[in-house]
Amino acid sequence: MISTGQLAERLSLQPLVEPVPEELDIRGCYIGDLLSNVMAQAQPGDLWLTVMTNPNIVAVTQLLGLAGIVILEGHKPMDEALERAGKEGIMIFSSNDSAYALAGRLQAMGI
Repeated sequence: MISTGQLAERLSLQPLVEPVPEELDIRGCYIGDLLSNVMAQAQPGDLWLTVMTNPNIVAVTQLLGLAGIVILEGHKPMDEALERAGKEGIMIFSSNDSAYALAGRLQAMGI
């Protein structure tokens, strides 16, 4: 478990959903922008790194039991995605980093 604040600070992430959970149980990460690949390959507890911004990202995250979503490269999620995430307790972050850079920093943190 890692505190959400610590994760945001160490990775320069901006939390986009309220309320922000105190901790996230992150066991790994998955990078992907094709929903069918994410559904076939991501594992429970993964932090999903993507440039997708539509509401379907929340449904897939909930279905798979992912730890949360990081929307990369400065992309902003659709309002409907943020609304659904807030209702379902799914954490969404924003990052200006690429998937490559962010995944490397997650690995350096032991994730």
